[in-house]
Amino acid sequence: MAKRARELVAEGKPVISLALGQPDFASPPEALAGAVAEVEAGRTGYPPLAGQKALLEAVADKFRQENGLQVPLSRLMVANGGKQLIFNAFMATLNEGDEVIVPAPYWVSYPLIAGMFGGKPVIVPSREEDGFRPDPQKIRQAITPRTRWLVLNFPNNPTGAILERADLEALAEVLREAPHVMVMCDEIYEHLVFDGQQALSLLQVAPDLAERVLIVNGVSKAYAMTGWRVGFACGPEPLISAMLKVQGNATSGICTLAQGGAAAALRSGSAGIKKMCATYQRRRDQVVARLRQIPGLTCALPQGAFYAYPGLAALMGKTTPAGRKLQNDEDFAEALLEEAWLATVPGSAFGLGPHLRLSFAASDEDLQEGCERLANFVASLS
Repeated sequence: MAKRARELVAEGKPVISLALGQPDFASPPEALAGAVAEVEAGRTGYPPLAGQKALLEAVADKFRQENGLQVPLSRLMVANGGKQLIFNAFMATLNEGDEVIVPAPYWVSYPLIAGMFGGKPVIVPSREEDGFRPDPQKIRQAITPRTRWLVLNFPNNPTGAILERADLEALAEVLREAPHVMVMCDEIYEHLVFDGQQALSLLQVAPDLAERVLIVNGVSKAYAMTGWRVGFACGPEPLISAMLKVQGNATSGICTLAQGGAAAALRSGSAGIKKMCATYQRRRDQVVARLRQIPGLTCALPQGAFYAYPGLAALMGKTTPAGRKLQNDEDFAEALLEEAWLATVPGSAFGLGPHLRLSFAASDEDLQEGCERLANFVASLS
């Protein structure tokens, strides 16, 4: 959808894009200064495979101060963004036919990467009326002797759902019954939470699972550093060692300048994050209120990240002014782009439709105009 939106913009069409999950803030000045310091110190050679000590120490401090977790450096590594960490973990552990449980809606790469290594994605749908939180009983029923991983991504992309302590405790009980299952906790949106809530890590609730939990995180979202490509992971030493072997034969260590910037960002404090969260919460409130005013749409309140995930079920089967019959959310998203010049992402891409994902990491003006275009488009359906 983003690609098609760019093509239409190149043709002179007045497209507004709410399709990309990218902060619309600048990277913090501390990160820029940290990268410059690497240049000035001459640290431009091959970096250590697991990461520069200064960055690993900053990551360890982050886990201690923010999550109450004491993590030795031997349980840490950095990579070219969170996606490489997921790739490394699945490549290091999956054999043909191993199962990976992925609650839906999910970020699109989890099942795709698992499938690259012969893994079998097992999708467990959640419900809008449950706030898109996975049902522990359904997770329990999905586990088989071939289950290798359970993937948890909260705060969630695309729904903005978070897991509360009771949710994590219930999932931990399920996992204790299945000691062969590892857990990938993608916490990249950890700091982007609203209404005074806190995004808890599974290890804060169930430290006894530490030898089976891989935490994936990074600086992309909370620090608006998507292009720096710095992700970090915390996990059992045997798993981290295997992931490093994968990385050592793929990309080796990551850019020293980016590592210096990431270390400086992690040590800079949370003032910039708090400002960003306040802006996202204000935008969330405005966007969700407007979406809920549109007849035929439903919209759960996102508790984190920067996405709204409105439901379209009542609009399926309708026809657009151009004569296009809307059979599914892909039809809806394509028609919305082609006829109303608004780019979104269909929920079926995330494993649960009919929905749309709208990013509110966009200017107030674009969000207001985008919502009006969506409202007018819905009103034009017959």
